[in-house]
Amino acid sequence: MKNLTLNKKLAFIAIGLAFIGLFLGNPYKGNLVSMNTTELGMIVEGKVDHVSVQDLADWIIQTKMDFKLIDLRTEQEYNEYHIPNSENITLTALEKTNIPKTEKIVLYSEGGIHSAQAWMLLKAKGYKGVYILFGGLEDWKDQILFPKLSETATPEQIAKFEKTKEVSKFFGGTPSVGGTADVKTETPKMEMPKLDNQSGNKAPDGAPKKKKEGC
Repeated sequence: MKNLTLNKKLAFIAIGLAFIGLFLGNPYKGNLVSMNTTELGMIVEGKVDHVSVQDLADWIIQTKMDFKLIDLRTEQEYNEYHIPNSENITLTALEKTNIPKTEKIVLYSEGGIHSAQAWMLLKAKGYKGVYILFGGLEDWKDQILFPKLSETATPEQIAKFEKTKEVSKFFGGTPSVGGTADVKTETPKMEMPKLDNQSGNKAPDGAPKKKKEGC
């Protein structure tokens, strides 16, 4: 399961939910949910809505406020580290949420399996603007907090990495040069940014300054 793509994971989850519903009854304690079969087919074919970690980082830097970022992990994991501006709602609690169905929602977990389950649940309950953070917190660590540039990088890759470094530093990350860029960084051994200083640095060039609230 660990080596499957996100869309294949979604397909397995969909089959599992269908099995539970058929043989064990409704798993959501009496709350009737449904899933359009055509939409489910689109999920399996790889057309599920998702947001890249680069896009999310840009939204946070740009101080966009038109979406709700939900961290599905445990409270302890959330308190140890979380993406700035995220709200901790576990998968179990999400079923009882009263978030307006018109809200734009971005879901993330450590990898992708829990966010895939949450995506299925919210879509079944009628939420339209639901997105998955592609790669979850693992990709956030690898590509935003601890990006690595290969020693054999091309001039184009080096130029791109200069912008990546600025984004990483904005979130308190530690970019590095050396090794092989296509090998995942061993993020569990890296020191995670402190929660009170995740966005303490100057915004990258070109990003608007955050507006002060109040008078």
